Amino acid sequence: MKLILVPTPVGNLKDITLRAIEVLKEAELILAEDTRTSMVLLQHYQINTPLKSYHQHNEHKVTEGLVEQLQAGKKIVLITDAGTPAISDPGFLIVRACVQAGIEVECLPGATAFVPALVVSGFPINRFIFEGFLPLKKGRHTLFTAWAQEERAIVFYESPHRVVKTLKELIPYLGEERLVCVCRELSKKFEEHKRGTLPEVVGYYEQHPPKGEIVVVVSSKS
Repeated sequence: MKLILVPTPVGNLKDITLRAIEVLKEAELILAEDTRTSMVLLQHYQINTPLKSYHQHNEHKVTEGLVEQLQAGKKIVLITDAGTPAISDPGFLIVRACVQAGIEVECLPGATAFVPALVVSGFPINRFIFEGFLPLKKGRHTLFTAWAQEERAIVFYESPHRVVKTLKELIPYLGEERLVCVCRELSKKFEEHKRGTLPEVVGYYEQHPPKGEIVVVVSSKS
């Protein structure tokens, strides 16, 4: 009995390990956040394993049944649209349920978007905090107030439609001199890293509205 979590490319389809391809081919069922998105990857590598949707809207309903299938010996793999399952994506519920049921859980090493963003930021990253996606309303003031004194780099995910708004909101808390690096479309054709002070990066994206997947890295207070 084992549930295997397999990271998938955050952009370039070549960013997948040989072991990951092997595990996906040997599985009896692949749980996918969006089967249409995952099918592109599977078809590229000629993987014909059956797919089943597993996302934030149905995970509470289907997890118990999946645990029963695992207990019966079925080989099940969990993937998400991009990156490592359970990192700002579905995965926690089924992992917890498996642990509670005594089912072994394994996670293959692989792609996670915030790691390359941290590395290319140019900021000291020997210590950092990862915030995932920020709360849309409630809790932002408390979070940003804490960030004002944060002595570690801060990394989070943001929608291209909200990134300018979020960076503007940060200025009163962190100051106009705080440095930020916005990484867009990591590993894809139009990959971009925009570095500067908060006002500088805000000004750039007001003139060049961003598109695609975005990771934001904020330098530490020091």
